Amino acid sequence: MSVIQNNIDLVNATLTVKVSKEDYSEKYDKALKIARKKINVPGFRVGMAPMGMVKKMYGPTILVDEINKIVSEELYNYINENKLNILGEPLPNENSKVDAFNEGDDFEFVFDIALAPEFKVEWNGNLPYYNIDVDAALIEKQVDAYRGRFGKYVPAEKVEEKDVIKGELVELNADGSVKEGGVKVEKAILSPGYMKEEDQKALALGKAVGESFVFNPAKAFGNENEIASLLQIKKEEAKEFAADCQFTVAEITRFAHAELDQELFDAAFGKDAVKSADEFRAKVKAGLEEQFSGDSDIKLSIDVREYVLNQLKDVQFADEFLKRWLKATNKEMTESSIEAEYPKMIEDLKWQMAKDQLLKEAEIKVDRADIEAAARSAAKMQFIQYGMLNVPEDILDNYVTEMLKDKNGLRNASDQALNAKFIAAVKERATFDNKTVSFEEFNKFFQ
Repeated sequence: MSVIQNNIDLVNATLTVKVSKEDYSEKYDKALKIARKKINVPGFRVGMAPMGMVKKMYGPTILVDEINKIVSEELYNYINENKLNILGEPLPNENSKVDAFNEGDDFEFVFDIALAPEFKVEWNGNLPYYNIDVDAALIEKQVDAYRGRFGKYVPAEKVEEKDVIKGELVELNADGSVKEGGVKVEKAILSPGYMKEEDQKALALGKAVGESFVFNPAKAFGNENEIASLLQIKKEEAKEFAADCQFTVAEITRFAHAELDQELFDAAFGKDAVKSADEFRAKVKAGLEEQFSGDSDIKLSIDVREYVLNQLKDVQFADEFLKRWLKATNKEMTESSIEAEYPKMIEDLKWQMAKDQLLKEAEIKVDRADIEAAARSAAKMQFIQYGMLNVPEDILDNYVTEMLKDKNGLRNASDQALNAKFIAAVKERATFDNKTVSFEEFNKFFQ
């Protein structure tokens, strides 16, 4: 048995696998004996059919299977032993086919392969790096967000638009009297802010505890779900409800932002971690800078990709082979969809190959500790988004453990850890034109 490589050009080659009778006969005979023990031939007990009959009935199929196994094994052994950097997988040459599989014949199989192009990316260029300016306005906006996150509802004297009011609601007759047997809700709850009609909203505004106002739920809300919830009736009944109602205010509550005091400091960052408004703002600023540092690295990754692809714009690939391979391995893809998507696929391939080149050059590897650290960082960001700024370490540990049990969570954390090391390697090699931009200016990059 032999494999012969023929390089057509820098990125296309063929591998010819020659198989003689001596290469497959022993395995073929063994496979026939195994098949004989299992097959059921009418007129014979299982395993007792004459070998000649077995060979006649099943020999050609078994021969093809055994030769395919031998060819596949030899093909990939050659690729591995010769360290061929191929793209996709070998495909049978369309102009070289075996007409028939006859026992005792020698066979020759020709496969097309795509060789990965050789290139060298220079990582020592000058790149922009955008630092987001954490100015006073941004800090105050975040401080206000913390105050809102830890705010609470407090009693109010007179109804304002965003207040929540509780009280008794009763259905009225057309003459304004209370309808006997009509809708009555003793602990009704509504907020004028959710009323869609301004004239209906105005009826509630300014009312104090003990005072009443008459409004029309159908006009105020115009949505049977909201009407049914307010009146505690069925949705079908709410569709037909058109009467006015009287609402007697029993309680008014208003959401109030937390005061900038020790109670807020402790809730946001843990007991006694911050003891003054200035320290609180400094802590908020540090948190924003840490968050924005990650955002700056994301922008850097985008710019590095553009920088790399510009270097590789003239690198040639085995385009015809790769399109044929895509069609052979993705049955849902048509020729038109392949033509449309192929340029983007090649850009992604160039980028991945360039990254792999740097990771290999820098001898970068990701271990379990790196993955756990990446998962922990991601978990902290998730908790922060939900307003949980001081999650206990044991809860974080359990969360990370569960995250990494899921294969998608494990893969995402691995990718994040590897990308962090990749960006660190780029930072060691490139020079940077540091630019400070506002938060609004930075966000325009992603619009």
